Amino acid sequence: MKNKHNKFSIVIPTYNERQNISLLINKIDKYLKNFFYEIIVIDDNSQDGTKLVLKEIKLCKKNFLFYIRKKKKRDLSQSLILGIKKTRFNNILIMDGDLQHNPKYLPKIIKIFFKKKIDFLICVRNFNKRSGLSIVRYFLSLSIILLINILLGKRVSDPMSGFFIFNKKIYTLNKKKIYGKGFKLLFDLIYSSTKNFKINEYKIVFDKRRKNKSKMNLKVIYHIMVAIFYNLFLRFFR
Repeated sequence: MKNKHNKFSIVIPTYNERQNISLLINKIDKYLKNFFYEIIVIDDNSQDGTKLVLKEIKLCKKNFLFYIRKKKKRDLSQSLILGIKKTRFNNILIMDGDLQHNPKYLPKIIKIFFKKKIDFLICVRNFNKRSGLSIVRYFLSLSIILLINILLGKRVSDPMSGFFIFNKKIYTLNKKKIYGKGFKLLFDLIYSSTKNFKINEYKIVFDKRRKNKSKMNLKVIYHIMVAIFYNLFLRFFR
């Protein structure tokens, strides 16, 4: 029987995920049979037929909604912010649409989040291993996290994670402070506030990206660096 007290929204950003999104949604439904949730996909105007697949999914699933960001610059954080605004429930789970975030972890992390009544439950990578990451992305991620820890202080071992659960009020209270652009909304949410959040980490193995390319490029790195110094600036002028 579904627990209707612990309702939550799953927000998934997509761009050219035609070959992944149906499989992901089916896996989510498989692992969350006994949970009460909605799925919201925000697509960044894909050109590979993703929109047609989303329409097909919508016809079959009552708890599924999708929105297309047309005539706007592609931006993962902006997609997630739109998704957050469209959610019905106060507890929000963010995950990628490329199958790197395995839905098998969902029941466990959701139960931990509700049981411990925390602000964030973050799925973190095990940086003792390179599972699912290229050598370049592995060392680049470690370098950026080290820079964040030095300049802003360590709040979580993997502030770059795109797989986490949090309470919507955190966004609502800090939406005017966050940088709000780029590809790392978790970092933005955590560091835009001076509050010491209750954060739990759950170590997982990130699967290899399937049927799509890595999103890590110069544009991503640029926005990460700007966000770091933006939040550093906020510390002195709050």
